[in-house]
Amino acid sequence: MQLVFSDAQYWEDFLPLTFTRPVAAMRCGILTFSERWQKILDNTEVSYFTEMYLQDKFKAPEEKESLFLVPNFIPTESVIQQIKDLKQGEALVYEDELVAAKVNMKGFSLHQIEKMTDIKEELIFFKKPKDLFTYNHHAIDFDFDLLTKGKTSQELSSTNGFLGDKKDLFIEEGAYIEFSTINTKTGKIYIGKNTEVMEGCHLRGPIALCDDSKFNLGAKIYGATTIGPHCKVGGEVNNIIIFGYSSKGHEGFVGNSVIGEWCNFGADTNSSNMKNNYGNVRFWNYRTKAFEDTGLQFAGMIMGDHSKTAINTQLNTGTVIGVASNIFKPGFPPNLVENFSWGGLKDDERFRLDKVYEVAERAMARRKVALTEEDKAILKHVFETY
Repeated sequence: MQLVFSDAQYWEDFLPLTFTRPVAAMRCGILTFSERWQKILDNTEVSYFTEMYLQDKFKAPEEKESLFLVPNFIPTESVIQQIKDLKQGEALVYEDELVAAKVNMKGFSLHQIEKMTDIKEELIFFKKPKDLFTYNHHAIDFDFDLLTKGKTSQELSSTNGFLGDKKDLFIEEGAYIEFSTINTKTGKIYIGKNTEVMEGCHLRGPIALCDDSKFNLGAKIYGATTIGPHCKVGGEVNNIIIFGYSSKGHEGFVGNSVIGEWCNFGADTNSSNMKNNYGNVRFWNYRTKAFEDTGLQFAGMIMGDHSKTAINTQLNTGTVIGVASNIFKPGFPPNLVENFSWGGLKDDERFRLDKVYEVAERAMARRKVALTEEDKAILKHVFETY
């Protein structure tokens, strides 16, 4: 049966991360929301109910019987069973919001729903970018159990120092870890396939190092941190999520942050994650077009896809950076760096779209990935519309 992942009302709330993807394609824990539900339900027939300009890359639903899901929450075992037990025309509701329904996508409307059942349990629901790093430890725990059940971890080399319970460490095939310290007393640590933890690294869980990524020499990694596939990370990071294909390979600190794909941090880029007055941090809200109190004392940055910083870049607490921005001017950029900014300051010119394509093609070629016509169309739409 077709899985239909709906953005519901959340797409705008997750900008700038969702300028280039549906909500279901965001990563939190070890997996994306889409990958998590595919694994839970043992179903890889997926489609996305999202913004029209994204549908060429992210398959639109076919008009047939489907399981309609709002994907951005972590289910309990009983809720998973409730979803599996749904019959045609039945739905589950959480806090007055439809989150799952068995429907026919031909002429889909809420009138198809004949029976709605309230979910009584409290769920971890991701509604804003800050929720991704705030609840990342829950997502890592869930995905760790989901991915490692019935499997055996590779042995940790004796050159490493280890603290904690070995059941909370899982090392996939092809991973290389030597002369580093691993601490699972603070959370589970998942080391993906063909990864590398170079000598002198210090890992303090919960941590997910996804397939084909690496921690550079002497990296200091505090949880809850997720490094998506094909990334390089060095320096010091604390409670961050990188979706994938990005590089923060040098010294410098980033904490309590979410970074998209195809981003690059110049050496000694530092992002503040706490204000000098210890007050709550604000993030830009694209829906209300205003800065919004996160309620958090620790919140660093949100960075959209294809954005980059020069060496020695300094980022203020609560900085939001759009898509394909290039930050290289001296001093602190503003707390909102617009999409396609060339320099990072408020009145800087825009990065030319043809040059954006050129840089993206070069960056992606290094990972043997092509910039497709669908990718270009998405970037063009964001450039012209936002």
